[in-house]
Amino acid sequence: MAARVQYLSASLLKTLREAPADAETLNHRLLVRAGYVRRSAAGLWSWLPLGKRVLDNVARVVREEMDAIGAQEVLLPALLPREPYEVSGRYEEYGDLLFRLRDRKGGDYLLGPTHEEIFTQLVKDQATSYKDLPVILYQIQTKYRDEARPRSGILRGREFQMKDSYSFDTDDEGLATAYRLHREAYIRIFARLGLDYRIVSAVSGAMGGSASEEFLAPAAAGEDTFASCAACGYAANTEAVTVTVPPADPAAHPPLEELDTPDTPTIETLAAHVGAPASATLKNLLVKVDGEITAVGVPGDREVDLGKLAEHLAPAVVEVVTAEDFATRPDLVRGYVGPQGMAGKAFPYIADPRVAPGTAWITGANRPDTHARNVVCGRDFEVDRYLDVVVVEPGDPCPSCGAGLSLERGIEIGHIFQLGRKYTDAFALDVLGREGKPVRVTMGSYGIGVSRAVAALAEQTADDRGLCWPKEIAPADVHVVAAGKAVQTELARDVAERLGAAGLRVLVDDRAGLSPGVKFADAELIGVPTILIVGRAAPDGRVELKDRRTGEREELPVDEAIERLTAAG
Repeated sequence: MAARVQYLSASLLKTLREAPADAETLNHRLLVRAGYVRRSAAGLWSWLPLGKRVLDNVARVVREEMDAIGAQEVLLPALLPREPYEVSGRYEEYGDLLFRLRDRKGGDYLLGPTHEEIFTQLVKDQATSYKDLPVILYQIQTKYRDEARPRSGILRGREFQMKDSYSFDTDDEGLATAYRLHREAYIRIFARLGLDYRIVSAVSGAMGGSASEEFLAPAAAGEDTFASCAACGYAANTEAVTVTVPPADPAAHPPLEELDTPDTPTIETLAAHVGAPASATLKNLLVKVDGEITAVGVPGDREVDLGKLAEHLAPAVVEVVTAEDFATRPDLVRGYVGPQGMAGKAFPYIADPRVAPGTAWITGANRPDTHARNVVCGRDFEVDRYLDVVVVEPGDPCPSCGAGLSLERGIEIGHIFQLGRKYTDAFALDVLGREGKPVRVTMGSYGIGVSRAVAALAEQTADDRGLCWPKEIAPADVHVVAAGKAVQTELARDVAERLGAAGLRVLVDDRAGLSPGVKFADAELIGVPTILIVGRAAPDGRVELKDRRTGEREELPVDEAIERLTAAG
């Protein structure tokens, strides 16, 4: 069957010479300029014909590889009832990110951000015995999240296309197998898409579960930061990087000593006043965890990663305390808070592992203009809970081998979770086991950002001339440019039809009234892998082939050019 030939003279396509003023990222600028997408409202995007082709090609690759591991495709509603999300607790956990609405009868609904609850209900309805499992179900569907500040074009919108799949097994061994199958499928998917990516350890956060990995595409526009080690290959989202500090002997330090430190409410002013490095001081950040004031202790030369803290404490809501909060707690002296005499009493005390038992610090004395030195963890205060909460910095020791870490930005294109029984417990999903007794089902959850993959590819493969798609997901195999008048246009159309009849996908720029220069610029901007130029040599039956990525050109007879392109597929 002949592939479709698309003539630009009859296409909905308007390219732009300049990017929109609000375009902050490369993918945003180029996808709009090349006529792939148009903004409908903040965080809402219309996919135009070329963009829809690329989006569908990504979805096709995802679908083929999911089918290859035995997954079954379904399509669940995007408009969902409130009740299942109340059962799981996520109706409140999602907070303002959830689109909530009410029907004419007063029923509460939401637009689905992910579908763990609904898939669990579906399997509960369909599976009654261990013989019905294992099963992997997936869908490719639009998801919704009410982002406070949609940005970066299609990379962070309020609706987006996603493949979400879910595995259901009767035991943890089955879950491990499903997780491995997905991991291997994702490796094949991203290789076929032509994406450069890293598999990094991640925290499960509100999703729960025992294992979690992200697939990140390195890009300047990425909103995730990951750490990697060149020495041993370790890689993790910075939220999952851990540190181990051996405990010291608390008795090795002098007694606690209070210091008169007027006008030193910051680490910088304190360190300068006492003549000590900031690393010798203990910073105590006060936050509210589900409304309860909690102190977070980290070395004074480090910052608390609030995102990391929130992930560790999810689904609890974490907020920084305000002046109003201090006003209601006179025992908390702003700028002079210390854990001694307060930790576990005035507030729960969370600390970074660097605040290890036996370490001594200079910190607040809980009185105005006063600090204390030789405040020893394990002697003068206790830590209620240790969490890795500092902002990871380049050169921090690798948790695996101790060498220095490097940091890089990345776009999250996939995430896999071993959820375990969080949702099956919530919905009491049991099947009859081999022994004739009920068995609680265990789950995995696996996502790929289909529309995000388009953005990531644009970021990674574009050059200073425009987009430059990998062949697998490009909107066409060949972009034919009629660079001239009637002779060139007639030959361009004939060549395109022959290529289409051979099974190639073809764009033909046969637009009248445009100069060859404009058509050449548009061909570079649109980014089809191969450009076939019908120009001055057309009367002699010759055309020019150009490789979009390398820029290499070659003039050939028409028949030879067609033969070469069809042989390459």
